[in-house]
Amino acid sequence: MPAAAIPKEYKSDERMVKLQSVHVRHPSSGKQAGGWALSDLSLEIKAGEQVALIGPSGAGKTTLLHTLACAYQPEQGEYTLFDQQPWSLSHHARHLLRRRLFLAPQTPPLPPRQRVVTAVLAGKLPVWSLGRAIRNLIKPADPAAAWEALGRFQLQHKLYSRVDRLSGGERQRCGLARLILSDASLLLVDEPLSALDPTLSIQTLHSLQEEAASRGAGLICSLHQVELARAHFSRIIGLRDGRIMFDTDKVSDDMIAALYKNAATDDDVVAATELPDENCAVDDPRCF
Repeated sequence: MPAAAIPKEYKSDERMVKLQSVHVRHPSSGKQAGGWALSDLSLEIKAGEQVALIGPSGAGKTTLLHTLACAYQPEQGEYTLFDQQPWSLSHHARHLLRRRLFLAPQTPPLPPRQRVVTAVLAGKLPVWSLGRAIRNLIKPADPAAAWEALGRFQLQHKLYSRVDRLSGGERQRCGLARLILSDASLLLVDEPLSALDPTLSIQTLHSLQEEAASRGAGLICSLHQVELARAHFSRIIGLRDGRIMFDTDKVSDDMIAALYKNAATDDDVVAATELPDENCAVDDPRCF
């Protein structure tokens, strides 16, 4: 068995992710002194856990997700993913390891002239042969699967639309439909609700959590909507200036106030205080 091989399934008490005293600099910052995007950060995520990341803009939420996806290499500390240290592996072995995770960025990298059906089916690329992937570009291999995945986000009517004719929120949900078709055991989702109205936000979050639970996958989701995080996640991590301020199952108003004090933009203030109406409801990572 190759060094990067990992179990297909993890028990709920098994650790998927471990960061120990990790320091990460954003690639654009170069090697100058200081300027850590993540500083002395330690955490563990077990299989099946659903974790919300909250914090003001620039706190390090996106950097943390990209670090977990093996896009950014820590300059200090240790990162263990599925019982392996990815940055000690060869490029090929690390690529194989990354097949077990899926990163859904806030702005999904969807080819603008591509049909939605083809873009969504790209979620299956890691398990397809090169020949099947090429054939899928010519004729969608499994449009029924794409239709079903889009339906999880109320977007099935866009199955044969072109990507460049989608709204920002529709593109976000198209990217999340790719996640549904993946077989990943660790789901990393960056601001999936930023372009959605309150009703779609709740529906989308429910679909993500339901999918993670159904496959026993770990879910780590960054959110600006603090009250949604408090209402729907049993574990919440607060980030500020690249450091973990709290990691708990219960977040008080005082903790939220301290997390956002003197750091909030107008958007952060709104996101941290508004509760949607329940009646409205370097090394490229795997993010297809």
